[in-house]
Amino acid sequence: MTIQEIIRLALNEDIGVGDHTSLATIPQGKKAKARLLAKEQGVICGIGYARDIFREFDPEITFRPLLSDGSKINPGDVVFTVEGNAISLLSCERLVLNILQRLSGIATHTHNLCKLIDGYPARLLDTRKTTPLLREMEKYAVKTGGGENHRFGLYDMIMIKDNHVDYAGGIRPAIRNTRRYLNENNLHLRIEIEVRNFAELEEVLSEGGVDRIMLDNFSPQDLEKAVVRIGKQYETEASGGITARNLRDYAATGVDYISVGALTHQIKSIDLSLKAF
Repeated sequence: MTIQEIIRLALNEDIGVGDHTSLATIPQGKKAKARLLAKEQGVICGIGYARDIFREFDPEITFRPLLSDGSKINPGDVVFTVEGNAISLLSCERLVLNILQRLSGIATHTHNLCKLIDGYPARLLDTRKTTPLLREMEKYAVKTGGGENHRFGLYDMIMIKDNHVDYAGGIRPAIRNTRRYLNENNLHLRIEIEVRNFAELEEVLSEGGVDRIMLDNFSPQDLEKAVVRIGKQYETEASGGITARNLRDYAATGVDYISVGALTHQIKSIDLSLKAF
């Protein structure tokens, strides 16, 4: 589904047969102006989506961005202005705010976590823990905040997790079945496998045939030992139980990637407001 289709569905969800409040109170054809105001510090994200929402509903709306995605914002900053039919502006207001507040919250949280690991080579990754149908937007917000995207969906990378291993009958059959499947289907996908302890790690190292090893719920101390054991044979990724409090400890282990689901699923939206002027 395209972003345009998502916007159309979201507008229909909110407006339905009509914005009766605006239609009832405002004269038809009345022109108006509004501006998006920041009400707290953060990193703005989603300006282009806001433009697309207004233009999808009313192509005659004039949209003027004053900042760009990734800009730092402070209370009172004006992000953009819009001008056009007053009813159109009000009909789009909530969807615009919902999208921008959430995406800016993701970008801000990502930016803050990236600052915590500054100086270490570890890169911060998102996950698939996103709002259904908004994954493209939310992963864009992660990149806007300075993070990197993990796989986009189930189709663009092999990621063998604990349940796959258990259902396959173990690590070795899971890896071997995967490589056979890729060969038989002429697919060229990177393979990542999750390990839960050092015994599973040794089994992966013995079997080989992967590109990255995810070390799940390892303490920073154990993670450092695992990274040393793996050496440069495979990329390494830390996951599970990682918060702002211990993130820097994990980065200090020398791990290549740190994935944090909370980048997209435990977010405080940034406070923004669309005000007439």
